[in-house]
Amino acid sequence: MAQEQSVLLLRRQLRELTKHPVEGFSAGLVNDDNIYEWEVMILGPPDTLYEGGFFTARLSFPTDYPLMPPKLRFVTELWHPNVYPDGEVCISILHPPGEDKYGYEQANERWLPVHTVETILISVISMLSSPNDESPANIEAAKEWREDYPTFKKKVQRIVRKSADYL
Repeated sequence: MAQEQSVLLLRRQLRELTKHPVEGFSAGLVNDDNIYEWEVMILGPPDTLYEGGFFTARLSFPTDYPLMPPKLRFVTELWHPNVYPDGEVCISILHPPGEDKYGYEQANERWLPVHTVETILISVISMLSSPNDESPANIEAAKEWREDYPTFKKKVQRIVRKSADYL
């Protein structure tokens, strides 16, 4: 029953994004036979280090979506304090619902079933615009962001240029 609901919800969100695209990203299925695997293209937000970049990511939904959050992993290289070296995105709204065992996040900052593909991707675009270096997924990137910004900036600019080659 829950799986049927998640399929219907994901189909509706896909149809909505197809009919009414949102500026800054595009989304579609990796394979028409699997509603739980999406490919997204995120454009580097204007007036940020990531401007001009084309970043491909995979959005993998659990069968109990929307009760539990999907995982978002960048396929293209991304140097960012909130993206693990393997590409997985670490932002509050993608963390399981409920209390944070470390006490860093409040329950209302974490996953809520009201989130949609659109709100997730808008949060990722926001993350690109303003990294949270207090709770880094990539400690090296966070350290460089804080202590050697010119080197951080150069790495990101190289990745942005390289991202256009993936198209």
